[in-house]
Formats: sequence, structure tokens, C-alpha cells
Amino acid sequence: ILNYDIMARFRRRTCIILLLFILFICSIMMALKTLRPDRAGFGDPFGLGLLPELQQRTVLLDSKQNSLNRAQGDTVTRASNLHSIAVNTMKASMSSVRKLEEELSSPNYNFHIFYYTWYGNPQFDGKYIHWNHPLLPHWDPKIANNYPKGRHNPPEDIGANFYPELGSYSSKDPTVIEAHMKQMRSASTGVIVLSWYPPGMADENGEPTDNLVPIILDYAHKYNLKVTFHIEPYKDRDDRSMYHNVKYIIDKYGSHPAFYRHKTSTGRLLPMFYVYDSYVTIPEIWANLLTVSGSQSIRNTPYDALFIALLVEERHKHDIHRSGFDGMYTYFATNGFSYGSSHHNWASLKAFCDSNNLMFIPSVGPGYIDTSIRPWNNHNTRNRVNGKYYETAFSAALLVRPEIISITSFNEWHEGTQIEKAVPKRTGQVVYLDYKPHKPNVYLELTQKWSEKYRKEQEQWLM
Repeated sequence: ILNYDIMARFRRRTCIILLLFILFICSIMMALKTLRPDRAGFGDPFGLGLLPELQQRTVLLDSKQNSLNRAQGDTVTRASNLHSIAVNTMKASMSSVRKLEEELSSPNYNFHIFYYTWYGNPQFDGKYIHWNHPLLPHWDPKIANNYPKGRHNPPEDIGANFYPELGSYSSKDPTVIEAHMKQMRSASTGVIVLSWYPPGMADENGEPTDNLVPIILDYAHKYNLKVTFHIEPYKDRDDRSMYHNVKYIIDKYGSHPAFYRHKTSTGRLLPMFYVYDSYVTIPEIWANLLTVSGSQSIRNTPYDALFIALLVEERHKHDIHRSGFDGMYTYFATNGFSYGSSHHNWASLKAFCDSNNLMFIPSVGPGYIDTSIRPWNNHNTRNRVNGKYYETAFSAALLVRPEIISITSFNEWHEGTQIEKAVPKRTGQVVYLDYKPHKPNVYLELTQKWSEKYRKEQEQWLM
């Protein structure tokens, strides 16, 4: 009887201790849950471990108003419903601007992002521009005959494999411009690399857009972003026309507070220009402009700047150095497509730049697909792998410790490199790709995460 009584007391004590332990564990878990941010992001701080239930918050175009109602006063979410934003948002009170500053990630001026303003629609432009991009034929007629021809027919059929949350927008729409600035700022990018043609010029499928620069600068300034220029290969681009156009840009836009100037190692603040397809012009022509002894030299004048050349093939690095450029970037978001865009070559390119006093600016991208305009180009498609491709590119870029990282792109929809918000869409003819199982802003969130990681690692490099 005594043994039975002792065992009973022992069991009761054990049960009480176990119950207290369970209560303790539950208390700890509740406390941790309370500490977790409301907007849970990535399980792995720099991975894509988003829980499936979090992905159900995907915002479709036809549910924008419901999303707006759910926001309950969240300024950033309210503003993302573009069609409810008035054009006079630029005149917002200082308190509203301060609130935006508090809610958005701080800009990282060493994260540069390529931006295109060549899109148009009937409401703002009288017709569709670029969304109706033609299907480009293969250069080999035998191959070209196996693929469709013609143009896309917006708004249901656009020249892209993904579909924008904003629909087939116009780059002139102030609400679109503001939404883009907000998205880029939320991604913690700092410098917009604006695709630019001289006044009166455009790409073969577009129309002149230089008149948009002032409003882009104004909205960029509102979000504490800076703007630099991606000089496209316009007709007859050479040393003389480049001098004229650089002078035009600096004279017209250089005094704007959003105009980007880069602080060099010597303490100078200089404008920066990315020069697309720079390799199509021979080094001797560039040297006229970019070397001190050149016949059209811009060096040591009020229009001196940092000029960044596009590197595609390995041999271009020697041409870039000989031309007098200040650095190189790789642009393409297709790992393996070119020597420059291949991640495994970045270390040797960075070493070459370091030994020749050049900047190396690797370009990272979320993926690549352009079969909506080049249906024969499947072999260059790079699957996003739910964001892992993007992360791999960032990892490769950070390994070489660059001073600047460029992102291809914010909104080059034709080539599927955009990080702008995209939504699922299906029409009678087309099923568009999307970011599922993640949210429409997943690539903005990823960019912000890696921007913070890069910022912290840069602090370590400089110690």
C-alpha cells in the first residue's frame, strides 16, 4: 500500500511538472509570435522560403479596390492602387512625405536599376507603343519561316511573356511614374538608370521620350531617388555627337536635385553615364572624347563624367581601357549568354578593372525570356526558379565586392527581366507567366533584402 501511495504521488508530481513545462513552451511560442513582423517575408533571411499561405495575398487587377479597403490607412498600400492617385500627388504635404520616408526602405545609391519609358497606350499617347511590339524574324530565312509573324494586339495580347499589374500602361501617366518610383524605392534601389535617346530620336518601335525626363526627375526626388542616363545607340553616335549630348543633359538636367553624381575615390562628384552597345564604335573614336589628349576631349571640362561601357566579349575589356572609359557593366540577365554576363567570369573582370583603375559593375537579373518578340530564341531563356536565379546572381556579384551593382531591369517587359509587379493573366490566346506561388512584389522584396545584405557586407569590406 505504501509503495502504491508513493508511486501515485510520483505520477501526480510528474504530470504537474510536465504540464508546467508545456505551459512554459506555449508562453515562449506566443511571445515569439508576437515579436514576428506582421508582414512576414522570407523564412531564410536571404532565401525564398515564403510560406504558401503567405502567397495567397497575390493581388489581381480586378481586386485592386478590395486590396485598397483592406489597407486601412497604410499609405504605401493605398498609393499602389494607381488609378485612385491624383496627378497633384506631387503637392503632398510635408507630413505625408515624412510618413512615406518612414515606411519605405532607405535608398541604396550603390544599387542602380535600368528603367524604360518607351511604353504608350491610347489614353495618353493616342495609340499603343511597344506593347504592340512586332515579332522579330530570325536572320536565317529557313528558320524564320518556321515561326509566326506580325504584331501583338494589346491590351490582351502584349509583347511580353509576363503581364504587368498596371496593365498596358503609358510611361507618360503620372500615376504610373509615381507607382514605379514607389516600387523602386521599396526595393531599396537608389539610382534609376534611365534609357535615353537625344531629343527627337527613339528606338525603331518607339517615340521620343526626352520630354519625360523632368517629370521623372521630380518624382524621383520625391522618393529620394537619383537619376542617371543609359545612353542608347542612337543614329550617328560618335565622339562629336556624344560631347553635344552629354553637354545637353548636364546643362538641362544637371542642376536638378535628383540628378545623380557619383563620389569618386579622389572625392570628386561626377555625373555617370552608361553607354549601351559601346563596342559598336571603335576605340579610337571613343578616345577622342574620353582621353585627355583626345581631339573632342571632355576630360577636365565642366562636362567631365564617369562613362561606363558595355562589356559583351572578353576582348572588349582591352578596347574599353584603350577608349578611356571609366568602367564597364555587363547588362544582360542571361548567365552564359555572353562572356560578360557569365557569373564565373566576374572575378577575372573585377581583377582586370582593379589593375587598370576601372569600375566593374556587374548586372544581375531575375531571369530572361523574350519569346514573345523573338519566338525562335528559346535557348536563351533563363527560368526564374521562383527567385533562386536572381539570388544566385546577387551571390555571384557580392563575391567580387563591386562598388556598384546594376539590376537588369525594373521594366524591360519584352525580355522578361522585369522586377516590376506582375500578375497572373489568361486570355483566349495566351497564358502569361507569373510570379506564383509568390506575391506580385516578390522581386521587389528580394531586391530589398539583398540591398541590405550588400550594404552590410560593404561596411565589412571597407573596414
